[in-house]
Amino acid sequence: MTDHTTGVRLNVHPVPGHGAEDVVVVPSGRHEGAVITGTDDGSVWRVSHDGARIDLVARTGGRPLGLELDPDGRLLVCDAHRGLLRVDLRDGARAVEAVTGEVDDVPMRFCNNAAIAADGTVWFSDSSTRYGIERWKDDFVQDTRTGRLLRLAPDGRVDVVLDGLAFANGVALSRAEDFVCVAETAARTVVRHWLTGPRAGQRDLLCDDLPGYPDNIARGSDGLVWVTIASPTDPVVERLQSGPVALRRLATKVPARLQPQPQRTVRVQAYDDTGRLVHDVQVDPDTQRRGYHMVTGVREHDGRVWLGSLEEPAVAVLTL
Repeated sequence: MTDHTTGVRLNVHPVPGHGAEDVVVVPSGRHEGAVITGTDDGSVWRVSHDGARIDLVARTGGRPLGLELDPDGRLLVCDAHRGLLRVDLRDGARAVEAVTGEVDDVPMRFCNNAAIAADGTVWFSDSSTRYGIERWKDDFVQDTRTGRLLRLAPDGRVDVVLDGLAFANGVALSRAEDFVCVAETAARTVVRHWLTGPRAGQRDLLCDDLPGYPDNIARGSDGLVWVTIASPTDPVVERLQSGPVALRRLATKVPARLQPQPQRTVRVQAYDDTGRLVHDVQVDPDTQRRGYHMVTGVREHDGRVWLGSLEEPAVAVLTL
């Protein structure tokens, strides 16, 4: 049975930077329950579980997006400008290590999100080979389908696993790690790539025809794959994406104020590994009108769901 929850209220915790795009929860240790996020000035922040304390963790020198924790407790950062980075989270360390910023000796344009397997393999997305984060709308409207799902092996080798994706975005592994999935924002789907079993090497969909455009996705402590719905489906965008290439390119050249804008919404969904919708959570309209909107990051941990936003100087949390 699907839980369709509406009118949920958020607790919003401001951070000292704009665009707290993704979130990851510290599962244990001294900072257990704290959430880590990154902002557009290159800063990475740690927010206590109650929002009362905020600490600067690191400065990447780029634009941190997707965040994951290594098995050894280090922070993996998908930096839109610099590629994959690792950050030592020991108090006062703030050491930032470059992992990889290239694929086949070509710099990545738009490193976005990741998931880490038990053996240390990193699965991560490169949203576009044509446009960087500053021109994400160009890639989205033009529907270039140049997004990729990449694999960083424990020995350091980087392989392209899937290409031709419609704005590759969030990445998550199944509970059993028998498949990895990646959100296609422009296509409103979550693609599933099988890793083991009789379907190994095959591609299908975990879910499709989503009610809006998915951004980051993440497997929660409940074993579900949580999916952000950054904006509801826009009929103008849908028509543009199916139109001639020349028209799509022209649409991205008009002044920004005349281009289609993301509609205000706060919505996340959760799917089990068969693709069944388990939770569909929407926040009350008053919260959206007051400011918090465009959820691009999600992380469920022990019944609390943390949210990040590309457009907000804050993280938020709700309780299921």
